Formats: sequence, structure tokens, C-alpha cells
Amino acid sequence: MWLAGAFLSAVLLGFYDFAKKISLKDNAVIPVLFLNTLFCSLIFLPLIILSYTTDVLDGTIIHVGKAGWDVHKFVILKSIIVLASWLFGYIGIKKLPLTIVGPINATRPVMVLVGAMLFFGERLNAWQWAGVILAVVSFFLLSHTGKKEGIDFKHNKGIWAVVIAAVIGAISGLYDKWLLSNGVDRMLVQGWFNIYQCIMMGVMTLLLNKEKLKWRWSILLISLFLSAADFAYFWALSDHDSMISIVSMVRRSSVIVSFLLGAWIIKEKNLKDKAFDLFLVLLGMICLYIGTN
Repeated sequence: MWLAGAFLSAVLLGFYDFAKKISLKDNAVIPVLFLNTLFCSLIFLPLIILSYTTDVLDGTIIHVGKAGWDVHKFVILKSIIVLASWLFGYIGIKKLPLTIVGPINATRPVMVLVGAMLFFGERLNAWQWAGVILAVVSFFLLSHTGKKEGIDFKHNKGIWAVVIAAVIGAISGLYDKWLLSNGVDRMLVQGWFNIYQCIMMGVMTLLLNKEKLKWRWSILLISLFLSAADFAYFWALSDHDSMISIVSMVRRSSVIVSFLLGAWIIKEKNLKDKAFDLFLVLLGMICLYIGTN
């Protein structure tokens, strides 16, 4: 069942990336990200209040557990890690085509894999290794495709922003597995890290933002898709049999959804070459699925 949760999270993440791309057009990163954290907080705040003041949610999958500072300090650290990844990720997706960003993000699980092997003792079989190798190959092919659009992977700031976001995101994934493996309530993590991020982004917006926001309903959709995707993700990770390396890889199949939306709605270029890169990513997902089952 944890694998089904990972795939559901992937689909929702694809729509999340598309909503970000649409929202950031002619908009600054900081106010859009602040509203994302604000709306996510408003989604989880009622659940926190109901869980702490009533027994209505007791025994349900949306009940938020209680904890003291000994746990919340780790959730605050997660908030900082995730917020850093999001900042760089928003910068990258604003500057680059969605059909470039998605496949780059799809290589993130390779970094998670290395960490999972080092810290959690996870081991992959031949099918799973084949999936990882295909993801790596797709990244190098994508760099050649990007040159056709004048995107130099070595010197483009947007590329570096996406890569940095991917590295920090990989660290976040490993940290999530550590938190849940040590018994921290998954709803406590998801609910409170959004609230802590909202506070941080609120301060950052007041101090740094000087641009006006152009409201689009896609800004609200960012939070809705993200909250649903994270819920499925934490639910998958909370299964003791789950492997963070596999969950992370499956989640990156969100590139399929974002790629199709970028091609169909945004009308991005060089789709034939990018489609082959995407095919390799998809093939890698299939190998991972076979290996896991």
C-alpha cells in the first residue's frame, strides 16, 4: 500500500509543479511562496485545533499528535530544510521551461538512494538499480536538449537553482524517513512544519519583498495540490516496510504529469527530444516498480 501512496503523491506533485509555473509568471518568488505556506497552514490549523481540544479526530488518519519541544525542535529544522529547497526550486521553475525542470528533479532520488544506503542500510536489487541508472542517463541527455533552447547547464542560474533545490530536497527526504522511523507522528510533522514555514516566510516577505503580487487562483491550487501530495507521501513513509529510496524515486514520476501539462497548455519547445528523456525516466519508474514487487 505504501507504493500506491507514493504514486498518488507523484500525480499530485505534477499538478503542483504546473500550478507553480503558472503562478510565478510575472510574479516574484517570495510573495507566491509566502501565500503557499499561508494556505497550507490554514488547511492544517483546524485539524491541529480539533485534535488538541476535542476527540472528534481520535483514531482517524488526520489526527495530529501532540509533542513537546524535544520533538518540535526537529520539526522546525525540517521547516528550514524544506523552505530552503522550495526557495531555490521556485527560482528555478520561474526561469526555466517546465519540461526541463521536471526531468532534472527526477534525478533527485539518486541522491536519496546514496543517503538511504549510507544511513538506513537499504539495498537495491538489479531491477531497481536499472531504474536508477536510467534516471542518471536521462539527466545527461537532457543537458544536450537544453542547449537547443540556449540553456547552458554549467552556467545557467536557473539550472543551478534547481540542482541545489534537488540536493536539499534529497536531504529533506532522508530526514523525513529518520523522523518517522523514530516514532514522530506524521500528521504532527506535516501540520506544524507548514505553520513554522508560514511564520518564517511572513518575516521574509515583510523584510525583503518589494514587488506587488498579481493574484491568480493557481496560487491557491499550489497549496491544495502540495498538501494532498505530502499527505500521501507521509502516509507512505509511515509504513515500516517502506523504502525512502523507492518512495522518492516514484514521487519523481510526477515529471510525466508536469511534462504533459507543459507541452499541452504552455506549448513549450523541443518536445521530441525531451519526450525521449522523459521516456527514460518512465522506463526507470517501471523498473523500480518491478523490482519492488
